[in-house]
Amino acid sequence: MWGLTLQNYAHTSSDSINAFEDQRQRVNQLLNERSRKFGEYDESLKQKTGIFGLFKSKGDMQRSIDILKEIVINDNNIFIETRKLLDLKDSERERYQRMATEYDQQVTAYMKTISKLQQENERLKEKINTLEQEEHQSSSYLSLFIFVTLVLIGIIIYLYTRLRAKNVTKV
Repeated sequence: MWGLTLQNYAHTSSDSINAFEDQRQRVNQLLNERSRKFGEYDESLKQKTGIFGLFKSKGDMQRSIDILKEIVINDNNIFIETRKLLDLKDSERERYQRMATEYDQQVTAYMKTISKLQQENERLKEKINTLEQEEHQSSSYLSLFIFVTLVLIGIIIYLYTRLRAKNVTKV
């Protein structure tokens, strides 16, 4: 039973670890994408394609705004993916707490079973001791009975031989 439980735990644990790692990689990719977009934004701020290269043109400003929109969308995705990552972590924590509770209940049940078996074992040992004492007492009575019977048989034989000896002398 423990083997199956541990095998199931290992399988579930590796699946959840893989899911956690995949999610973490997604968040890291989004963060790297955000850093790259900020670099593009910084470059777009430096670009001045307006009159004589001194001013920003409307197109330059629109590119900067578009990059900022992409950054905001990326930030929203980062928040969503981070929330998923935290949910995975929370579900893992809850699963571990559930498993700890189940194992605790199993251990408690095993301890109760062991305690009952120990009590039953003690009761049976006492019963064996009682039966051994009764058997010893019975064998003592039987030995006494056999001894008394042999003594009586011996007395009867002795008396019979004496009585026969008297009857032979009377004839």
